[in-house]
Amino acid sequence: MRFDIKQWSDQTELISHSLLQWYHSQKRDLPWRSSQDPYRVWISEIMLQQTQVERVKEYFRNFIERFPTVFDLAKAEEAIVLKYWEGLGYYRRARQLHLAAKEIVFEHEGEFPQNIRALQQLPGIGRYTAGAIASIAFDLPEPILEANSRRVLARLIHYDSPLTGSKSEQPLWDVAAALVPRDGGAGAFNQALMDLGSLVCRPVSPFCEECSLVEHCQAYQLGSVDRIPNVPKRKLIKKLDEKVYVLMHEGKLLVMRRQPGEWWEGLWDFPRAIPEHISLRGPQRRLGSICYSVTNHKITCSVLTKMIAQRPAVRRHQRWLLPREIQKLPMTSPGRRIARLAEKILF
Repeated sequence: MRFDIKQWSDQTELISHSLLQWYHSQKRDLPWRSSQDPYRVWISEIMLQQTQVERVKEYFRNFIERFPTVFDLAKAEEAIVLKYWEGLGYYRRARQLHLAAKEIVFEHEGEFPQNIRALQQLPGIGRYTAGAIASIAFDLPEPILEANSRRVLARLIHYDSPLTGSKSEQPLWDVAAALVPRDGGAGAFNQALMDLGSLVCRPVSPFCEECSLVEHCQAYQLGSVDRIPNVPKRKLIKKLDEKVYVLMHEGKLLVMRRQPGEWWEGLWDFPRAIPEHISLRGPQRRLGSICYSVTNHKITCSVLTKMIAQRPAVRRHQRWLLPREIQKLPMTSPGRRIARLAEKILF
C-alpha cells in the first residue's frame, strides 16, 4: 500500500488531541517518568530495547541508584556496569551505554546534545532512541517508532505492506512525524502512542472499542486489525545440546571470561570444554541440566563436575574462585544459574 500523508493533513490535530486526552487519564505509572531528565530517559529507553517493561522497572531503579548521573556512569569500571546489567541480556547495549556516557562527559561537558543528529552520533543511540530523548526530555517535535507505536500507526493508516526493514517502515515514520505536536506536548504524545499500543492496541485481541483513535483507524473500519502490522515470521528456532564443566579444586571453581566473538563477550561463565592444560582426578559427575535461549537458539546444557588433581596456573581470562567471590562477578545468565546449582549440590 502507498501512503499519502496529504490525505491525513486535516486529521492530525484531532488525532493528537484525542490521544493526549486518553493518555492524561490512562498513562502507565513508570519509574522513569517521574522526571524529564535526559539521563533517566536515555537509560530507560536503552533498557527497554527488546525487553518487557515489567522486567525493566527493578533494573532501572537499581541502575539509577548505583549510577545516579552520567558522571557516575562514565567513571565506573565496565565490569561494574555489566554487573548491574546482568540478566537484562544484549550486553552490547550496556557497553555502548558506558561508552556514550564517557563521550557525553568528556566531549559535551556532561550535557546531553539537544540536536537529534548529534544524539545519533553517540554510541548505541539510533533514530528511535534519539527521538525519544529529544521529545521526552526536551519536548522537541521529533517522531518515534518502536514495536507498540509502529503497531498503532500501521493500523491507523491501514499500512499492510511487509515490514522488512528501515525502508519499508518509512511511511510509518512519515505519519508519526505528521502527528507529533509542534507547539508542545511532543514527549507526552510519543509516550501516549507507546502506552496505547501496550494497553489497548495489543498484538492479539486488541480492545478496539475502548480505543480513543477507533474513529480514525482504517484497519478497524476495514476489518483487518488481526493482520496488521504485516511482520514477517521469526527465524526458525535451532536446538543445540552442550556440556558445561564445574571444575573444582580445594573448594574453588574455575570460571572463564567470554572472549571477543563469543556470546556474552566480557562476562564470566563456566567452561564449555575442559582446558587442555588441566589434569583431572576421578570420574565426572552430573549435577543436572539447564535450558536457555540465545537469539534464535534454544540450548539444553548438561552440567558436569570434575575434581582437579592439581590446580594449574590460570590463563588471563580464567580464575579459581570461591562461590562467594563468583557472586561479585558479572556473569552470563546461564553461568549464574550453574553457579547456584553447583553451590546447592557441592557445598
